[in-house]
Amino acid sequence: MQYLLDKHRSTASSACPSLRHKRVTVHGLRHTMAMDLLQSGARRSVIALWLGHGSAETTQIHLDASLAMKEQALVKATPLHGRPGRYRPSDQPMDFLNSL
Repeated sequence: MQYLLDKHRSTASSACPSLRHKRVTVHGLRHTMAMDLLQSGARRSVIALWLGHGSAETTQIHLDASLAMKEQALVKATPLHGRPGRYRPSDQPMDFLNSL
């Protein structure tokens, strides 16, 4: 299966040069399908059935991986003169809330 994917990726790279150095795997295609189903509103139990998992908990591992991908995308989207990382408020708002 991987041989066929590599063969077709190589052929497709003539029309889309950015594919030339990308690694396309069966696992990656399964993960992409799972994420597409999730974003389309499919229930996790249905996605588990599509992937052949015995339980939705096994599927959850694959779906949580997208959170790390989102974090990486946010880091890449840092404004030119901005600071990378998450917003961390000062202690003043928490001090105020605790004083209530």
